[in-house]
Amino acid sequence: MNLHLSTVILPHRRWQEGGRASWERAEQLGFHTAYTYDHLSWRSFRDGPWFGALPTLTAAAAVTERIRLGTLVTSPNFRHPVTLAKELISLDDISGGRITLGIGAGGTGFDATALGQDPWTPKERADRFAEFVPLLDRLLTEDSVSYEGNYYSAHEARNIPGCVQRPRLPFAVAATGPRGLRLAARHGQAWVTTGDPKLYEAGTPEQSVRALRGQAERLADACAELGREAAGMDKVLLTGFTPDRGRPLESLDAFVDFAGRHQEIGFTEIVIHWPIPDSDFAADQKIFEQIAMEATAQLG
Repeated sequence: MNLHLSTVILPHRRWQEGGRASWERAEQLGFHTAYTYDHLSWRSFRDGPWFGALPTLTAAAAVTERIRLGTLVTSPNFRHPVTLAKELISLDDISGGRITLGIGAGGTGFDATALGQDPWTPKERADRFAEFVPLLDRLLTEDSVSYEGNYYSAHEARNIPGCVQRPRLPFAVAATGPRGLRLAARHGQAWVTTGDPKLYEAGTPEQSVRALRGQAERLADACAELGREAAGMDKVLLTGFTPDRGRPLESLDAFVDFAGRHQEIGFTEIVIHWPIPDSDFAADQKIFEQIAMEATAQLG
């Protein structure tokens, strides 16, 4: 299976001061998808400019024609399925059916407390995610939805005319644990991972590959429980969070080697961060663009 190469563009630049240009350039470079993070603020960028994901994607949809667009990832931390569904249907319509929803359980960062609540426990995050995803699935596929859950409710929520993409826009479900992988197997058209976070500081690339292979095998088991072939799901690796860190973007050869090792595991899409100077995502823009234009031809 051919490998897709995508990018994630952080929403940290004003639209008229480089923001728009990055999305237009991503399409020119031939990326399969351009994603953005869906956070209220994020890590070292917290005290600097940071814009909303869905308005940014709407603007990107208006200045591009072919490239797919999406979140990587949305979470329940500050979203509700009813309002999110309405915005996604609108975004899918504006883009002409080019939207992928990356969705995950959320974490303990700034999003977890920005609305004034205490951070949810890991169990509560998993419980909420287990309600959020199926409800959002229904909201994007049915004209009217009523539901009463432990965390989320909907009362005759109308979503007419639905998505341009049928039966709905695709879900790329971020998961590594058993419950999340089962959600990915049941509701996802794709699965997303960043690797094993325990290996980031002191692990090796070889250990990371083994961990990712184990995650992919557990996804296959979850699919098998549902009578689904895991081979039919796209498998997406968001780079920058494995022990390799930024080394794959140091040269075309380094990236091809990195991507090839992960393609062998079964990954069908590799996502690289658009370079941001003086950050964890610093990279040479010329090498980055060379990778975008030439790497997939070498990988087949």
